[in-house]
Amino acid sequence: MQSISFTRRMFTGLAMAAGIAIAFPPQTVLAEEYSADNPLKVALVVHGNLGDKSFFDSAASGVKRAAEELPVEATIIETGLDRGRWQPGLADAADSGFDVVIAGTWEMSGFMQELSSEFPDTKFILFDDTPDFSNGDFPNILAIQYRTSTGGYLAGYAAAKLSKTGKLGEILGVEGATVVEFAVGFEQGAKDANPDVEVTRAVAGSFTDPAKGKELALAQFAQGVDIVFPIAGGTGIGALQAARDEGKLAVGVDSDQAEIFAPTDPAQAEVIFTSVEKKVGQSLYTALQQTLDGSAPYGSGILLGLADGAVGLAKNSYYKKIVPAELQAEIEEVEDKIISGEIVVETVMQ
Repeated sequence: MQSISFTRRMFTGLAMAAGIAIAFPPQTVLAEEYSADNPLKVALVVHGNLGDKSFFDSAASGVKRAAEELPVEATIIETGLDRGRWQPGLADAADSGFDVVIAGTWEMSGFMQELSSEFPDTKFILFDDTPDFSNGDFPNILAIQYRTSTGGYLAGYAAAKLSKTGKLGEILGVEGATVVEFAVGFEQGAKDANPDVEVTRAVAGSFTDPAKGKELALAQFAQGVDIVFPIAGGTGIGALQAARDEGKLAVGVDSDQAEIFAPTDPAQAEVIFTSVEKKVGQSLYTALQQTLDGSAPYGSGILLGLADGAVGLAKNSYYKKIVPAELQAEIEEVEDKIISGEIVVETVMQ
């Protein structure tokens, strides 16, 4: 098990830094006094490894930012790819005196639910999944989910308008609800932009197999697909590489992947015309900020989407270069209609 600790800086207030603030519903809870000398001790348990340039890296970035800007002392624990180490890793964190233990996805949800009753004085943050709070259980868990179908809709709309072949591809890591959520929005948006568009969906069965991602993307390109959307973590890196090598376009996922690749692989960045951002890091930063001031709604789940600033399209220099100005304006109008409710985007979230 690898641990990375980050030095805290003097706390200077709870104002959000530049960027979009994600607001959680208020809840009055008596907060402890935390300071640089008495920091909130936080552990992020990653059931895998950092370096996916996507989901886990986004979560880590939010925790690192909290350690830099808030009275937070943060430790990131990478439990690796051996599933047998995931529950013990989370249990070790809960038993190590941390005030807050963070983990994500349905793969860690059951473990966290079991541990929450064993460690009632520890706060737990679960991102990208939720337990059933209906019976008043899990008062020390805060669950954060994301309506990524709204961002997926915009990406699908843009991709269908940009495609020269009228064929788009999706590569899913697995068919879990939080992954399919991206896909249903992408497919709906694509069909609304072009009713004749064809969307091919493939499932890799893994989030950590770039070779499989590349293989699936190449197979889709051979069938006429000219834009691929990998929703597959580390597996998706292989699909992005295939798009780069074949001169096709791609949609990134979770983070602004073009900007992440730009410093080390500019050719890769050039083909990622946008990304559907699930701003996990921002939401974790906000959750820790509100844990500090006592307003975080533990004992409940939060569903964040486009209107909350938790989901959206990356509109960077690559987007502005590849997407014509007229289509950019059209996408802005579509985005406004989603936020207003005029366009209802399908979802698999409860």
